[in-house]
Amino acid sequence: MTTAAPKGRLLRGGRAVARAVGVWIAVTGALRLLDVLLPGFRMTHWWQPTVCALLLALLTAVVWPLVMRIAYPLAFVTFGGFGFLLLGAGTLAVFRTVPGVEVAGFRTAVLVTLGMAAVGAVISSLLAVDEDEIFFRRAARRRRRHHHEPGAAEQPPGVLFLQIDGLGYDTVRRAIRDGDMPTFAAWLAEDSHTLNRWHTDWSSQTGASVCGILHGSNHDILGFRWYEKDRDHVMACAHPADAAEIERRHSDGRGLLAGDGASRGNLFSGDAAHVSLTMSSIPVLVPKKLLRHHRDRLGAGYYAYFANPVNALRTFAVALVDVFREISASVRQRRAGVVPRIPRGGWYPLARPGTTVIARDVVVSAILGDMLAGRPVVYADFLGYDEVAHHSGIERFDTLSVLRSIDQQIARLHRASRLAPRRYHVVALSDHGQTQGQAFSQRFGETIEAYVGRLCGGSPSPSAGKRRQAESWQINAALAEATKSGGLIARRLRARVEDAECAEDRPRTTSGSPGAVTRVAPGVVVVVSGHLAMVSFTEHAGRVELETIEREFPNLLPALVDHPGVGFLLVRSREFGPVVLGRDGLHRLATGVVIGEDPLTPYGPHAADLIRRVDGFPHCADVMINSRYDPETDQASPFETHVGSHGGLGGPQQHGFVVHPRELPFPDEVVGAEALHRVFRGWLAEWGHAPVEIAATEVVS
Repeated sequence: MTTAAPKGRLLRGGRAVARAVGVWIAVTGALRLLDVLLPGFRMTHWWQPTVCALLLALLTAVVWPLVMRIAYPLAFVTFGGFGFLLLGAGTLAVFRTVPGVEVAGFRTAVLVTLGMAAVGAVISSLLAVDEDEIFFRRAARRRRRHHHEPGAAEQPPGVLFLQIDGLGYDTVRRAIRDGDMPTFAAWLAEDSHTLNRWHTDWSSQTGASVCGILHGSNHDILGFRWYEKDRDHVMACAHPADAAEIERRHSDGRGLLAGDGASRGNLFSGDAAHVSLTMSSIPVLVPKKLLRHHRDRLGAGYYAYFANPVNALRTFAVALVDVFREISASVRQRRAGVVPRIPRGGWYPLARPGTTVIARDVVVSAILGDMLAGRPVVYADFLGYDEVAHHSGIERFDTLSVLRSIDQQIARLHRASRLAPRRYHVVALSDHGQTQGQAFSQRFGETIEAYVGRLCGGSPSPSAGKRRQAESWQINAALAEATKSGGLIARRLRARVEDAECAEDRPRTTSGSPGAVTRVAPGVVVVVSGHLAMVSFTEHAGRVELETIEREFPNLLPALVDHPGVGFLLVRSREFGPVVLGRDGLHRLATGVVIGEDPLTPYGPHAADLIRRVDGFPHCADVMINSRYDPETDQASPFETHVGSHGGLGGPQQHGFVVHPRELPFPDEVVGAEALHRVFRGWLAEWGHAPVEIAATEVVS
């Protein structure tokens, strides 16, 4: 039986009053100190610091939340910093209404504001035993603002599905063993939960996995991006319009989150009524014909978080610390000569906190609100581990630091569930793992796109195929949601999102529609998704057969199977049907005949079935290329410039995990995201969640 959320320091009686008085006294003292130390700031009478401290407290409690209703988009983009500029203006106005207070100007007022917020945060920390108590005190304060309906406690227990993006089964086992995930370790030690493994589809990436988990179907999702020949269009899961189209094709209105559920930080909504940071549901970027209507006010999640100035200050401070950590980790890797590694300069150190700090905290705040509102099912994605593992490595010290912070947030949510009107079960999972290795372009001096282009008679540059990194899609969703206005800044930020999933030489148009798809050679398109590369010949309709490829591009297939960075190819033969080609053998999927060494042996017992399924997809590429995986070193070379990567078959990327209450059944083998969806459906039924009944509609795929 699942144990109740552990008891702990949720709230202590009388401490709220002590905190208010303590902060008032501390701010009064700080104002006296600033009067002495800060040039341009002077108080001439003894009573002024006490009165100003009270007025500033009222300004923070009353005016700040009202201002943030308008200013939160820029506060989000600036890690909360813009909000302090506005509050500084209010502080300046307060000081100038108190007789005898002298303030040199706006800059001085902002410095005073930052000092006051810092003092308030320090006093809160001193009055609380630890940071967790601060979290739970705020949670309890939010609880008092919710009005629970009678009988809520008798409802079926709610479920939190908390996804740690990209965390593989083997990695989570070692993290539990080594103390990097103490929450999971405690659950397993108490025997309340158990840890199981599941096997991903061939496309081991968030788009296919989450669509399959939430909707029970990921048919025809070939990768995080893929080419659709009939539309001359590259689909990208991280582009809002494409994500909405993918969800339209797979949703029947009865997704895992249908019936007042909530989707937080996901690519797809799962038919949830409440969404935030969800790529398929961004009203300002998704065409109206694809947009599902939800009840949440746009940006509500950001407002709930940034309405508290202490949250804004904390976010700003933690984000700066995270920037320092990233720069420090990058320098340490470079000085130590760590391999594999990738360049981590440019804007990345500033962009990283968007996922590892801001999006994480906003998602946690939204989940807390969902629990206090008693929503039946919540599915949330914590993207920070996946983001850092791409750049640093799957078990490097800075990556594990991010993992520890996510574990801490899960522990807080588990404990905070005691404040909710109904009981909650917590299920933690991952959508896939990651396999580490030196990038293809680093090992061999050119991208897979450039290599295929040369073999097909083109003359692409060695860097052809470079693209903006897509792992920051969650922060792009946040920027789009937080900038709903039509102003200049909002338009520029939304343009960044529209452009985020495109090659540098193929930007999208200002409306978000795709530009002309780049050819690496005349009539040849190559699209890369992690450990998969997909080659399509645009001068031929439909699937191009092996015999035609050999005739028109005689050097292509022999050179690919002989390349040390290529594991195997999938092609369709006129005579033998789908055939997997490797350096030393082939595997005919229709008959199971293997000639020479089976190229699928290193990729596990499910590889043939998973590849056979993809061969039947309408948009399966003419040549599907999987990177080479070396079981001896447990490494593979991704076709994108990452250290830890995923998207195909080979190694830890194939194995996600599920940590769930022990009393729930879990099959001996779960292969594919659609199978995991069926497991979760069974659990919801066992807990008493009635299926959503709507008029039957056909799923278009």
